[in-house]
Amino acid sequence: MHSRRKFIQKSITGGAVITAGIPLFNINSNAAQLQKDILGHGDFQYRIERDWSKTNSNSHPVNNCHEMVMDKNNRLILLTDHPKNNILIYDTSGKILDTWTLGFSGAHGLSISEEGAEEFLFITDTGLGKVVKCTMDGEILMELDHPSKIGAYTEHAFYRPTETAIGPSGDIYVADGYGSQFILQYDKTGQFIRKFGGDSFLQPDKFKQAHGVAIDYRDPTNPTLLCSARIKNTFKRFTLAGEYLEDHYLPGAYISRPVLDDENLYSGVCFGMEEGNYNMHLNKGFVTILDKNNKVVSNPGGTEPVYKNGKLELMFQEKPIFKHCHDVCLDRDKNLYVCQWNADGVYPYKLHRV
Repeated sequence: MHSRRKFIQKSITGGAVITAGIPLFNINSNAAQLQKDILGHGDFQYRIERDWSKTNSNSHPVNNCHEMVMDKNNRLILLTDHPKNNILIYDTSGKILDTWTLGFSGAHGLSISEEGAEEFLFITDTGLGKVVKCTMDGEILMELDHPSKIGAYTEHAFYRPTETAIGPSGDIYVADGYGSQFILQYDKTGQFIRKFGGDSFLQPDKFKQAHGVAIDYRDPTNPTLLCSARIKNTFKRFTLAGEYLEDHYLPGAYISRPVLDDENLYSGVCFGMEEGNYNMHLNKGFVTILDKNNKVVSNPGGTEPVYKNGKLELMFQEKPIFKHCHDVCLDRDKNLYVCQWNADGVYPYKLHRV
């Protein structure tokens, strides 16, 4: 990665910053308007493009941009909770390619899975308590049974599913992050297998806000399940059968779902702390990036990660770039797209890797 940045040569010509012959910032052009300040640390540094999305709130309104995935055709698929357009599909330049909706006003979680040559989307609605599998153009193929209908929950237990992950055998893992704090496991046909986790601040195998879940394939011979315990500032690792393995503690970071790419783990930080006031605060979001050893190596928008005697120090928002980072998506060039909750209806920001 160091050689990557050494390759980038910069010069100032006619008001534009030139990087490897490509204009990155030009006040007088219609090219991507990138801020000159660099976000992030070490080998993971970025320039931000706030106006990446080439659309507007009249034609394609959004309330919250909750999550985004990339399909095998390099299309960026954004989930919003505006019932007019739950799904906005972009190319990497920010041009809208397609839209559709399920009419979900609580659309929250978006995952993509591949079965043979086909891809499918899994969408959760926290308000309706729904988890659906659908085609790439929005046809619902399957809806998972409510846990109270299959004996997993009592009739009056809270169920507000926030996220899904699809295992190597097709098993579906549902994070009940705004409900009863369990991970519910179903087979690929929707038959319930087991639940694990639950609500506890102290017990290591339980959660406070089991917000996100993902399959970690970084050890291809032994894939595991990573789950975010947002209020504990922790990613928790389980076997695919739900056995607790370990924690990865990120002090100061109220994380969203884990996003795996190559050897790295990315996450939006939705809430943060303030120095001297270690409660959870609004409008303190940033992005955090971990390496293959689960060590934080960069915090775009946040303070530089510091380890003392092997322990990670508290992390904070450094610049008020983001309000509440709810998800991160990567393209093939390792650029980031940051989706935000409760951020005045903004579309995703693009962070161009430098």
